Amino acid sequence: MSEKTAALAVSGLSVTFSTDSGPVNAVRDVSYEVFPGEVLAIVGESGSGKSVSSRTAIGLLPHSASVRGLVTIGDRPVTSMTERQLTALRGGEVSMVFQEPARALDPLFTVGFQICEALRAHSGMGRKAAKAKAIGLLRLVGLPDPEQRVDYYPHQLSGGQKQRVMIAIAISCEPKVIIADEPTTALDVTVQAEILELLRDLRDRLGSAIVLITHNMGVVADLADRVVVMRAGEVVEQAPVHELFASPKAEYTRALLDAVPHLGAATVERPAIDRTVEPVLDVKDLVVTFPGPFGRPDFRAVDGVSLQIRPGETLGLVGESGSGKSTIGRCVAALQRPSEGHVLIRGQDIAELSQRKLRPIRRRFGFVFQDPAGSLNPRLTVGECVAEPLVVHGIGDKASVRARVRHLLDDVRLPAGTENRYPHELSGGQRQRASLARALVLDPDLLVADEPTSALDVSVQAAVLELFAELQRGCGWACLFISHDLAVVDQLADRIMVLREGSCVEEGDNEQILRNPRHEYTRRLVAAVPVPDPVEQRRRRAEIAATFATQLEQ
Repeated sequence: MSEKTAALAVSGLSVTFSTDSGPVNAVRDVSYEVFPGEVLAIVGESGSGKSVSSRTAIGLLPHSASVRGLVTIGDRPVTSMTERQLTALRGGEVSMVFQEPARALDPLFTVGFQICEALRAHSGMGRKAAKAKAIGLLRLVGLPDPEQRVDYYPHQLSGGQKQRVMIAIAISCEPKVIIADEPTTALDVTVQAEILELLRDLRDRLGSAIVLITHNMGVVADLADRVVVMRAGEVVEQAPVHELFASPKAEYTRALLDAVPHLGAATVERPAIDRTVEPVLDVKDLVVTFPGPFGRPDFRAVDGVSLQIRPGETLGLVGESGSGKSTIGRCVAALQRPSEGHVLIRGQDIAELSQRKLRPIRRRFGFVFQDPAGSLNPRLTVGECVAEPLVVHGIGDKASVRARVRHLLDDVRLPAGTENRYPHELSGGQRQRASLARALVLDPDLLVADEPTSALDVSVQAAVLELFAELQRGCGWACLFISHDLAVVDQLADRIMVLREGSCVEEGDNEQILRNPRHEYTRRLVAAVPVPDPVEQRRRRAEIAATFATQLEQ
């Protein structure tokens, strides 16, 4: 490797942001290289400088950033390029898969148009050829019905489907360097496995260098060749992936690896649930149908699902992207009206209530959204966002509201002063923690958590899961926990329901669903979960490939 020219080289990089509260040193003297055909994983806690250092390589830092050091793509110095030179570089030579696709995709244009825009800008393709290539890319990244969905707008796709579109845009011009910032954050385990295989194929087929920014150590074990560990803007350790997992040198690295959740190794003690008490949430025969485009049939997103959750109980809702998980969550939180069925909160059916009658009932449940950037008001400070439910319901005076907000921000491990910052000034993981604090501010009877830990690094995720369990034991609220991370669900949930194409295929306790699944679909989900061990993960991948080859022969 040392004889090759690095596809991307970062040398002595320091980045400082000018803020109203003074300068913030986000990155300090960071150096690393990634070579053609290599995957370099950058890991660390939220706010450690992972994304900032990589965004420098594509010239996407705000004007408030002051950059020192050198970043080169091949032999081209990025840090001294003009904006016109950077525009020509992006997409063709280097591309980026962003952490939050809902913010990166333009809501005014179809996803097909946005893929075609990248293709035509760098390859000079005609419209017809670009659209055909866009459909092929959507099929490549596993988007269902690409011929139809190429004409969809971003809001018509689930979070995981939007992420697949982002990856299609990033790989459209076959760049030499792909910077993947949490590329599998919003993806279910089966699609995650497909995307990792796709990135692996691009590396092998095109010789692309991949910078993988992630908090998922299973993904690191599955894909990375080398790993850079960052903390507080500095590199604390660099090593080949097998060496790092087998014998990490830095104490911080060992703490990160110890915090990774494993299937079957749940550490949070779950209290016994009293099945004789009335459920907090009782969903009966829920059906949600969305009208299809002109001349096409309606789409049934949820098909006859029933579930119950009692005080102090957590039901994990799992399934592939588009299986109806988030739609059920939105119906439970009265953000979506069901087409048929009933949603009872403490025995009261909220499905048909007017907005005026729903308002006092909304105090009974909180909602943690999958995309914190889209759910936090950018015009309000973080403190104001968290306090908003208290203000809307007229609870407490200014002093008590401030105290409540500060207490919750401490609970979700956000540093002092965060309440005075705006959402765009926080990292993705920090925004998700603020969103969790807002959901808990009213002490709800029911918490609907839609991928609440998807944007969190492993150490903070472990702390948040412990916080979930602690708060639930103290307050006794019920929780509908929607996630694609089966290891997290195993740690937090009392029961698990598996969804596929809007229907429940299997439901039971963790032992049954995750260790002895009856349905083939559930077995496929469990088999796709990456484990944080490079040797074991490589063995599992070889077994899956052999099984697939045998099925093809038959």
